[in-house]
Amino acid sequence: MKFALFYEIPVPQPWEPDSELIAYQNTLAEAVAGDKAGWDAFWTVEHHFLKEYSHCSNPEVLYGAIAALTERIRLGYGVRLTPKPYNHPVRTAESVAVLDLISNGRVDFGTGRSATRAELEGFGIDPSETRQMWREAIEHIVGCWTNDEYDFDGKYWQMPRRRVQPKPLQQPHPPIWGATTSEDGHRQVGELGLGLCSFAVGVSPEEVKKKVDIYRAASGTCTAPLGAYVHNQAATFTMALCSDNRDKAIELARESFEWYPKTGARQIATVTDWMAERNQDLGSYSYAADMKAHDDDGSLDLLSLEYLIDSNACVLGTPDECLDACRKYEAAGIDLLLCLVNPYKIPHDAVMETIELMGAYVLPKFRD
Repeated sequence: MKFALFYEIPVPQPWEPDSELIAYQNTLAEAVAGDKAGWDAFWTVEHHFLKEYSHCSNPEVLYGAIAALTERIRLGYGVRLTPKPYNHPVRTAESVAVLDLISNGRVDFGTGRSATRAELEGFGIDPSETRQMWREAIEHIVGCWTNDEYDFDGKYWQMPRRRVQPKPLQQPHPPIWGATTSEDGHRQVGELGLGLCSFAVGVSPEEVKKKVDIYRAASGTCTAPLGAYVHNQAATFTMALCSDNRDKAIELARESFEWYPKTGARQIATVTDWMAERNQDLGSYSYAADMKAHDDDGSLDLLSLEYLIDSNACVLGTPDECLDACRKYEAAGIDLLLCLVNPYKIPHDAVMETIELMGAYVLPKFRD
């Protein structure tokens, strides 16, 4: 199993004039530390309008800075939003290819469609069409990468024959991943031959395994992948904090580890009322109804740090405790563990300690 640093880049209120500057400077310093400490990859999200929760709206600029400051750590889009008009497929193909060239072939291309009212409504996107848009966009992106010249005439995008340039360094193209939360989504990602990004925080490794098994079964039947090959790797993400003192780790983690999953679930739950206002069935966003139900009945407020620890749904504690937690994700069939090292307001020095301790005492235990 490999390990990635994973970032939302939260900026807690109250905001000072330099709050966002500090958040980005800390992220850069942590990425460099991760490269030196032996972490395998650095991934960030693309989110829009989600104040406090994520101020990472233009990650490809950040990736370019990190590529220039590091030597070996891979750079993961976690994820690039593909529905129209978030990102045009040609612009995505160009952006990823440039990053792949300047990083000397260190890119992982995660894709997704987004799942909050703030973002979808903000960009004027019909939620009932995002899954179709996501799939069509990937087809066009792969076509741009793998053909000298290419044209397409899809439902959402059209382009006369052109040479889209540059081409990525990795051949036939960087690894492609698909993000999903629902069981149906896990099945579809597998059927399309994409790597899996199983995005559900606060979920035990046992529950993760059930979804990974669905993905593996579907991936094994794929004969016509969206990419040029079947990429059968599975990733999931978890919150992580490592310290030489367990009590200190718990104290540092409590507010952020409880705030993040509750806030994330409530962001997704907003899709439920919005689609009802539009007289639309939830369709592929049916999981949003579950999150709204948990919020409405008060059960979401019961999510505590103790619950996360008892269900092994986070990586927290001393290096030995973090190692034990990571072993459970490995047993669940995870190939890449995305570690969210600052879910909300973990201090920079504590994040650096997590990076260094896990790099020294946890990650080496998973090396071949």
